[in-house]
Amino acid sequence: MESHEWTEQRDGTVRVGISDFAQDELGDIVFVELPSEGESFERGGSFGVVESIKAVSDLYAPVSGTVVDTNEALREQPELINDEPFDGGWLVEFDPDEGLEHLLTVDEYRQQV
Repeated sequence: MESHEWTEQRDGTVRVGISDFAQDELGDIVFVELPSEGESFERGGSFGVVESIKAVSDLYAPVSGTVVDTNEALREQPELINDEPFDGGWLVEFDPDEGLEHLLTVDEYRQQV
């Protein structure tokens, strides 16, 4: 399944956000629905929703695991995803239940898009 979430490994957790390509395609993001801490998801399962002026899109878990942190700032400022997709616009952090060897590198993702 082609997906446009990025990941960053951080001291045993995996931080997830939307790629710059995806936020650009979506346009201005006006609403984000994120899961609660403690919720578990399977890789490829929908863990939330982003709504933009163009579309409503599901967010897909790049790893199986449990949510250990959510970016609460996005509830009041969803535009952070557009302004800072790799910094202030991150979405959630997972405690993964699996290895991470299936995740794409930046170069592999660029070839995909």
